Amino acid sequence: MGWMCVLGWQTSCASSAFIAGTQIQGLVVLNYPDYVPKPWHGTLLTIAVAAFSVVFNTLLARKLPLIEATVLVIHIFAFFGILVTLWVLSPRADATAVFTEFTDGGGWGSIGGSTLVGILAGVLPLLGADAAVHMSEELRDASRTLPKAMISTTVFNGAFGWIMVITYCFCIGNLEEVIASPTGYPFMQVFLNSTQSTSSATAMASFLVIMTGFSNLTMVATSSRQLFAFARDHAVPFSPWFSKVPTGWDVPINAILTTFLISSLLSLINIGSAVALNSITSLATTSLLSSYIVSIGCMIWRRSTNSPLLKSKFSLGRWGLAVNIVSEAFLIIIFVLAFMPGNPNPSPSEMNWSILIYGAVAVFSVGYYLFRGTHRYEGPVAYVRKLEQ
Repeated sequence: MGWMCVLGWQTSCASSAFIAGTQIQGLVVLNYPDYVPKPWHGTLLTIAVAAFSVVFNTLLARKLPLIEATVLVIHIFAFFGILVTLWVLSPRADATAVFTEFTDGGGWGSIGGSTLVGILAGVLPLLGADAAVHMSEELRDASRTLPKAMISTTVFNGAFGWIMVITYCFCIGNLEEVIASPTGYPFMQVFLNSTQSTSSATAMASFLVIMTGFSNLTMVATSSRQLFAFARDHAVPFSPWFSKVPTGWDVPINAILTTFLISSLLSLINIGSAVALNSITSLATTSLLSSYIVSIGCMIWRRSTNSPLLKSKFSLGRWGLAVNIVSEAFLIIIFVLAFMPGNPNPSPSEMNWSILIYGAVAVFSVGYYLFRGTHRYEGPVAYVRKLEQ
């Protein structure tokens, strides 16, 4: 599952950089209607976003806490600013239409099927709660603060997202027009329709672009630390190089540069097919979900067999098993759905090929472990014991 976690975070990093890059491209379309967006423009912007994140994770690494605290403040103020603007300026739909009318826009033949496939869009923003875990070695009292941070972040952002989605549904207006927005991002069209001002819509959308860009900064930090730690356990090829921290640096430079290289290479897929790149997003989802499923499954097994658990400063108490079971059931359903294509009758070019890449990585990782990893791999528990001796 370590390999799936590496795959999930590396592809997530590429996906967030791509989203930020193409959002910048969307802003250009919004302000210059005569501009004709090209796939390679989006690719170059994606690489630029990834490079921006590398600079902050290397030269400005010591400033990361201050930067992320500043972004948090911007996030909160931007949320309420956009929320109020939409409610005040947008023509609002009827509550009955918002909460009771459903359409099978994907052509799945049933509202239920369309809902199951569409639920993935709501799951993706809530993934990655384990990001802070991969930075735990750089935190104080991580065993106590990390679980609280993970839960509070998910709760608050989930609540904010729920409020914004409801607002968006009331203010979306003509759905077909919004989906067909030349910017490529419906929210930009909603901002424009609501404010009737290109500059106002640009200002509102810019906050979201900033949030997406800085989320990539955090993802680079997480992805590189996760790769570094896995390499330190001798679990990947060229482990000594990936796990090296150069003298004078407090960050794994080689792992960070590798993360940048992977994001840049994956962004090249967009030049040939944007649909193919969307499969990378699906791959990120399934890879991370599989690592969650196995981890939670182990907890269920130990709790159901009354096996002893490691001592912890944070515990769910008697609710632990119930929470684990509900989580496992939900994650398994989402895991299966994440391999679904975007429509019920896809052509080969529209097919979600993430399952092929997922299977290839799974086979390679098992083969690598059997032929090499069994002789070199040292898990994190063994590493901690060495430090304690």
